[in-house]
Amino acid sequence: MQWTPGQQVPDFSGLSDDGQSIHLRDLADSWVVLYFYPKASSPGCSIEAKQFEDLLPAFGALGAKVLGVSTDTEAAQAHFRQRCALSFPLLPDSDRSIARSFGVLRGLGGWLGMAARQTFLIAPGNRLARHWPLVNPNRHAQEVLQALKEQLDRQPDGPERVR
Repeated sequence: MQWTPGQQVPDFSGLSDDGQSIHLRDLADSWVVLYFYPKASSPGCSIEAKQFEDLLPAFGALGAKVLGVSTDTEAAQAHFRQRCALSFPLLPDSDRSIARSFGVLRGLGGWLGMAARQTFLIAPGNRLARHWPLVNPNRHAQEVLQALKEQLDRQPDGPERVR
């Protein structure tokens, strides 16, 4: 799937592993970091998740919410949360509806596959600001934070506009 900055992203809803009801339209006034990862508790996914967790205060200070999505079950996501001490929502997408709507399914025609490691930086109004189709989990969270800062710097009122 080809993504263009400014494009409306698909709306979605889901129940996070810790029981939060998440609906993208409810976050339309915020910046959202929506990152997909292949397998909860795998080495690369653990590195990436811990880095997002470490930078969570910086994302929050800029008005951004971080959401992690994989095709794992709720139980696998809950175990992953506990193992990595994560405080941001993880969305189990075992029916693959969110991953499919963002075009990130891989393997076996996408239906039985896992989500590819991709990230979407979503601006207020649920419009795409930036898409990373290829991600290095060792440094990705910092790249996303930097891109968010750059987006905010380009706004007429700067970072204060989203607070």
